[in-house]
Amino acid sequence: MADKDLSRRALLGAGATAFAAGTLSAPAVFAQPTTTLRCGFWDHWVPAGNGAIRELCAEWGQQNRVNVQVDFITSVGNQNLLTIAAQAQSRSGHDLLSFPTWEPAAKADLLEPVDDVMGRLIGKYGPVNDAAEYLGKIRGTWRAIPAVSGTQMKPACVRFDLLEQHAGIDIRAMWPAENRRGPGADSWNWDTFLAAAEKCHAAGVPFGMPMGSFTDAVDTVGAILASFGASMMDARGNVTVRGNAKLKTAVEYLVRLSRFLPNDVWAWDDGANNRALISGRSALIFNPPSAWAVAKRDAPQVAEKCWTVPMPAGPEGRFVPYLPYFWGIWAFSRNKGPAKQLLEFLSERSSAEKQTNTSNGYDIPPFSSMSDFAVWANEGPPVGTVYNYPLREHHNARASVAQAPAPAEFAVQAYQQALNTKVVARVNQGGETVDQALAWLERELNTIRRGG
Repeated sequence: MADKDLSRRALLGAGATAFAAGTLSAPAVFAQPTTTLRCGFWDHWVPAGNGAIRELCAEWGQQNRVNVQVDFITSVGNQNLLTIAAQAQSRSGHDLLSFPTWEPAAKADLLEPVDDVMGRLIGKYGPVNDAAEYLGKIRGTWRAIPAVSGTQMKPACVRFDLLEQHAGIDIRAMWPAENRRGPGADSWNWDTFLAAAEKCHAAGVPFGMPMGSFTDAVDTVGAILASFGASMMDARGNVTVRGNAKLKTAVEYLVRLSRFLPNDVWAWDDGANNRALISGRSALIFNPPSAWAVAKRDAPQVAEKCWTVPMPAGPEGRFVPYLPYFWGIWAFSRNKGPAKQLLEFLSERSSAEKQTNTSNGYDIPPFSSMSDFAVWANEGPPVGTVYNYPLREHHNARASVAQAPAPAEFAVQAYQQALNTKVVARVNQGGETVDQALAWLERELNTIRRGG
């Protein structure tokens, strides 16, 4: 973007005008023509998502006379994580970056506090969901802003025809594309799910639920554990495995469920469940709408039979896997003021809606007040298929981050090591008893806690 001249006279005049009005807009940025704001955003899976970010940054830059330089950094091969690590070490690079789920906690001491921005956004749009606060507010300080672009949830994407044919469940009647529950929605729990999984497995269209070490598996199992009230470590970092009846019950449930899944789910990566749905070999997966969107392009006969619904409920409630991105500003940035103002602009309702619209409803804003965007009601076929993708009040559900409520420095290690799926695998694949597997889990968690 070409720089625009801002004369000393114009600058003084602008300041006088603001002062005469009685207040300075917060934050007010009057940039010199040579100011360049360097931004590194996540390279979206949905190509149009990059276009929305680029257009919004250009719009803001023109309005504020700032040259906004935008780079998109892929997560393929962990290039985004490598970039973050390199810039953290060199104390140079972009002014602001997109940070995956656990990175705000890992880089908290190198990130500029953004309590001022979050205070204004929360004052305008209400609180963000608990999971976003757990990940972005470190030791009482907001270190990053929950992003719209790239943030996903992983509810159930159901082949409604197969589920009704083989399990007798009319999932669209339970969860219509309306702001209400339908008949039978209260019975959408893990007991019903287990019975349906057994019937669909017998019919040759098993549920495509990964049980390996990749994020889809860890996130889904984390939400199931949460719905049973089962945690492995408390908020103070104490290991809570021994004598934990809720955890044992949840693991026993997962062991039973895994017997009705494809035999190779222990090795599935994050694309395997998508492929199972798109090929027509599975009656249900847990995923954002990207799998459905690819089916719409490559297998429309599958896409038109898909319907997104909340996760089943457990004894302790309904939890939906949540995998957010954040926008953070390096503490060593020389342009913190403009960076804060841009990120606040990108978080505004109109900007958030543009990002969500151009990603076909993939991107999830952190504010529940923004769950009413029209895109989720209008996307199809079939129309309304992703209506229940964002959390809605009638879902009576909460966002789940696997390994919470453990302190982030411990939780991220348990997450990356996929301890919650491995404990099930040790029973199902390794022949251990549940008690033996839980004893192993306790040892692993204590090792993490000791830092060894």
